Amino acid sequence: ATAASTASRVSRSRCSRAWLWSIARNWAGGGAVSTGGKDPWAPLADAAGLPYVQKVSFRGVGEEVSSVGLRTFIEGWPVYRQLTGTDPLGRGAAAQSGRSAELTARTGTADSMARSVCPYCAVGCAQQVYVKDGQVTQIEGDPDSPISRGRLCPKGSASKSLVTSPLRQTTVRYRRPYGTEWEDLELDTALDMIADRILAAREETWEDVDSEGRPLNRTLGISSLGGATLDNEENYLIKKLFTAMGALQIENQARI
Repeated sequence: ATAASTASRVSRSRCSRAWLWSIARNWAGGGAVSTGGKDPWAPLADAAGLPYVQKVSFRGVGEEVSSVGLRTFIEGWPVYRQLTGTDPLGRGAAAQSGRSAELTARTGTADSMARSVCPYCAVGCAQQVYVKDGQVTQIEGDPDSPISRGRLCPKGSASKSLVTSPLRQTTVRYRRPYGTEWEDLELDTALDMIADRILAAREETWEDVDSEGRPLNRTLGISSLGGATLDNEENYLIKKLFTAMGALQIENQARI
């Protein structure tokens, strides 16, 4: 019994030395010695009671051996990365999962970026509009803006849908007086109809002077109410146009 026990300990000792040498070579990146087709990491995984999955292969001298499923497991452990890496507080790379490391920004593949202003209200938060293949792919806050410093409210954050929503109306819809159905108009046709109505209303309601002879040069027959989806450039032109035509009632819902 004593002789058998001694022989068993010697055998285990030799196996352990060979096994540890194989592990060391693998860890150092120098290839691996042959282990008869057995993964040198499997015994350690079994002894530690850890799950083991082979993921990587190392090529040795004239042969390829499977290897470091356990090493991959250990190096993927946040505590190990926290103790051995450059993130001792575990707030950055140490706490990052493999999936997170592979993620890319939604704006990373954009062809270009244009700066704009959120159309919804009078705060004037700046936006960055990302474009790929001629299509808007993302709209985010502009961190260079002294007004919003990159922040957007829920409406501003969802302003991409103004451009890309399948519900966006892209044609001029017109319902004739006493009509019950909407019809599509060409843009040029609609603009001509609008211009004719504005000119007619201005001519019919124009006031040169008041009852005491004081100059007025105004019309109360036309007015303008802008919507929140008008940008700054459009609002500037509308104000300039309607003021030049003598209109007084010029307002925009965003100013309120």
